[in-house]
Amino acid sequence: MTHSSDWAVEAHGLVKVFGDNRAVDGVDLSVRTGTVYGVLGPNGAGKTTTIRMLATLLKPDGGDATVFGHDIRREPQIVRQLIGVTGQYASVDETLSATENLMLFSRLNGLSRADARRKSTELLEEFGLSEAATRPLKKFSGGMRRRLDLAASLISQPPLIFLDEPTTGLDPRTRSQMWDTIRRLVATGSTVLLTTQYLDEADQLADRIAVIDRGIVVAEGTAGELKASVGTSSLLLRLADAGSLERARHAILDVLGVESVLTPEAGRITAPMSDPDSVTDLLIRLRADGIAIEELSVQQPTLDEVFLALTGHPADDDAAPAPGDAAAGASGAAPTPELETAR
Repeated sequence: MTHSSDWAVEAHGLVKVFGDNRAVDGVDLSVRTGTVYGVLGPNGAGKTTTIRMLATLLKPDGGDATVFGHDIRREPQIVRQLIGVTGQYASVDETLSATENLMLFSRLNGLSRADARRKSTELLEEFGLSEAATRPLKKFSGGMRRRLDLAASLISQPPLIFLDEPTTGLDPRTRSQMWDTIRRLVATGSTVLLTTQYLDEADQLADRIAVIDRGIVVAEGTAGELKASVGTSSLLLRLADAGSLERARHAILDVLGVESVLTPEAGRITAPMSDPDSVTDLLIRLRADGIAIEELSVQQPTLDEVFLALTGHPADDDAAPAPGDAAAGASGAAPTPELETAR
């Protein structure tokens, strides 16, 4: 393998097997330095297992990978010095306050007591936790714990940060704040590898996106490239009667030859289209079937349609997680040998 400082992560053919389950089945990733790289997929797709291998928390059963040119198998200690990991589950100590947690992580990262206190104060302010600095974590909300967990991983602001579904379970306001923080990290020199099952999150943040499903990368590119791969436009329909959804979806499949996606709003569906002129044929069919329409628009395809077209099921399909994904914990700071052994 050849490497360049242009690449924060280069992975080729990564494989991880748990019993009879190939949780990761030949994943290739190339993450350019100074970017946000999104790994998009549903629960159980293999996202967390991939992150854990790249972070040296799991040994691959096949393939190879480097972080800034350092092999994850032969040079794990160097790799650990270059990364920070925030997992799906907060790694903070509930018996300590926010300040005490950050002080602890700072000291473990080698900061002096004075520098640890200064850094803890800065991070608490940045993540809007100053007023709760002395409160025990058991009184924190889920969103506050996620913010503190991310703050802990940024104590040394490593050049590469793995964020494994960092906004899962957060309210919209906290989620937006987390997005701003991720953008700031990249603006100040870090590279971020972000896993998510939220299509809008990947669309908002990622410079490039790998779509992973059942342990395999099924597509990779910019959000625009992925959308263009499923058609030049997208049809959005709002039906007068939500009870007609299934009949409308059947009509779309019959006339346009594509599967449609149900939106969160009742009575609305979207479908990718390669030929906008075909909407006329669809309208004729819907009228013949007695399906009334309240709203119709043609727009750029969404990542929801991309995922459905690539995998055959919606991105929020709640597949059972792979054993490695289910067991994945979190590391608020760069992983250590003890963490690897414990897991």
